[in-house]
Amino acid sequence: MATARGQSIWDAGPFLRVPQPFNLTEHTVRAGRAAPDKVALEVISGPGQLREAWRFAEVEAAIRGTMTGLAARGLGRGDRLLLRLGHSIDFPILFFAAMGLGAIPIPSSAQWTSREVSAATALARPKLVAAAPGIEAGTAPIVGPQDYHAWRALPPAAFAVTEPDDPAFMVFTSGTGGQPKGVLHAHRSGWARRMMWRDWMDLRSSDRVLHAGAFNWTYTLGTGLTDPWAAGATALIFDGPGGSALWPQLLARHGATLFAASPGVFRQILRSGEGLPTLPALRHALCAGDTLPAGTAQTWHARTGTRIHQALGMSEISTYASDAPGYAAVRPQRGRRIAVLSADHEAVPPGTPGRIAVSIRDPGLMLGYWRGADQPPDLPCQGEWFDTGDIATMAEDGTLTHQGRADDILNAQGYRVSPVEVEEVLLQHPRVAEAGVAARTLKQDVELITAFIVPCGDDSGLEAALAAHCAENLARYKCPRAFYAVPELPRTANGKLIRRALRDIDI
Repeated sequence: MATARGQSIWDAGPFLRVPQPFNLTEHTVRAGRAAPDKVALEVISGPGQLREAWRFAEVEAAIRGTMTGLAARGLGRGDRLLLRLGHSIDFPILFFAAMGLGAIPIPSSAQWTSREVSAATALARPKLVAAAPGIEAGTAPIVGPQDYHAWRALPPAAFAVTEPDDPAFMVFTSGTGGQPKGVLHAHRSGWARRMMWRDWMDLRSSDRVLHAGAFNWTYTLGTGLTDPWAAGATALIFDGPGGSALWPQLLARHGATLFAASPGVFRQILRSGEGLPTLPALRHALCAGDTLPAGTAQTWHARTGTRIHQALGMSEISTYASDAPGYAAVRPQRGRRIAVLSADHEAVPPGTPGRIAVSIRDPGLMLGYWRGADQPPDLPCQGEWFDTGDIATMAEDGTLTHQGRADDILNAQGYRVSPVEVEEVLLQHPRVAEAGVAARTLKQDVELITAFIVPCGDDSGLEAALAAHCAENLARYKCPRAFYAVPELPRTANGKLIRRALRDIDI
């Protein structure tokens, strides 16, 4: 079935062929037509507090009316629409409306500074910017709420006839040296997401999916909105004040059957000190965006009776490997062709560490990095393979053991050390709330494995306790040589640990 004999290559056969033509927006709203009065989206402002609810018929009408309004403002096939919006229904309506026209929406964080907006604008050259009041919008022509709110009531526009490989949307990700890269995805990416439904989410039309992220995060736009709508399920989005203790209450009060979040959210919930309510509706949770510590998954299961199913992914392909109900190990989703490669771009033997690579034939893989409207996107590859930058081993049955990002891997006494493994051991200690591990140059030409710890309470005697704990659970060359207590770890807005920033913490 899946792996090539003697090689770390997974291939269980191709996924279902993408229909032609294929428009991602039309694909996303089609399932809702079978139940037009069913609730497609609930925006929650607090436990038991519903800010607004949108039926499937209302969502499609708003999207197609907005398509009419955008077209009247000159937005057409291939044009870019930069989204400078907050966490509101405006975001998905404009996102899907632009794609419905064959234009290219560009989600962005409302927290971007003027410099970041200018850099994105210079690269993407958007024809229009959809902006909310108080959010930096740049210099391109702006459409505001007085425009896009009124457009929802306009007559519906027809969906553009697009092909699977036509560009659909662009997201920004950090490139080498922190410079932003525009990741250009095709309409076919929406069809490829069905591999995740089967081998990660176990998504059903009866589900109520609560996502802990904001609309502008691709994880939320995909798992929290596109997938539920395309399956005819209900999406739940929280847009209100409150800390981590609110999530269990929201799950319980709003009958969520699936809960998607980053590892940091699960850690915060379990650390909050609040008792977890009974969650009879919750079938399981979904985790992506960073490595999920085994201890977090075990504690969640012990306290809720439900599993967290984790996935590996990146902006360039979304998730491509995961575990799911029915099996516990992370492995490539059926329909993917995945390899673990050596530095020479050859498949390594099973059990040997290497770089995870995705076949360029994968329908979920990006078209490439944006280089301009007059240039084809750049898809870096070696032969058949796109290098994800993640390090892992693949077992004979396809099981992947993730060891971290290639640029995070440590070199200790000539050995390659995964910071993820060291962090997992540190997180098993009862006095450690959070842990991050990196190589620090503490003396001239000498790099040491260094651990940064957010302690639970007092840090007196913690260094000695952790040194002894690591000595019992790790080979000597893997043990940190220095431990520092810090109030918090550097993380992205979505909770992902920024390991490279650990090297610059003032100690």
